[in-house]
Amino acid sequence: MSAREEKLKQYFIALVPPSPIYDDAWRLKNYFREQYNSKASLNSPPHITLHMPFRWKEEKEAELVDALQEFTRGREEFKLQLHNFGAFSPRVIFIDIIANELLIQLYKDLHRFCKRELNLFNAAYKDQSFHPHLTLAFRDLKKPVFFKAWEEFQARTFAANFNVEKIVLLKHNGKIWETFKKFYFNPVDASKDQKRSSLEMHR
Repeated sequence: MSAREEKLKQYFIALVPPSPIYDDAWRLKNYFREQYNSKASLNSPPHITLHMPFRWKEEKEAELVDALQEFTRGREEFKLQLHNFGAFSPRVIFIDIIANELLIQLYKDLHRFCKRELNLFNAAYKDQSFHPHLTLAFRDLKKPVFFKAWEEFQARTFAANFNVEKIVLLKHNGKIWETFKKFYFNPVDASKDQKRSSLEMHR
């Protein structure tokens, strides 16, 4: 690995649901590990991706944080609904998200901002359209196992909602993704997290 590559760290931007949705999603991730031998999703906290992973110089981390604080300040909070399960055959099973106008606007605004202010151009996976979801199992879910798991989960139900009041910057530590920084639409809301660790590691 070159010196330049060592200085570049990986980050991505997402929504991270609060408990009890967060805990329910962890239990489902662990269920896939135990029942279907799929554990790749345990390398990151439960999340809904808004911007795909990108590389950034660690010494310029403060610039990234300042920019995202500016982006989120004053945005409107909104409610997000999680409804049942979905799949991207034959590898991915997820909790489905009902996309609303405010979520789509947040997604579009973030992508424009990242291109214009941060020079990031890989916001979406292979330029695919936005399909918000919370992944439970993906790349290590073998094709024959996928169909067995999907037969189970397409018949199951899930219903929850939460208020979106912040976006989260996650950082890869070389092994797993960790919550690095939270950006509240209303900075006063940051006080809600004072009693919680600023670093949420996977369990």
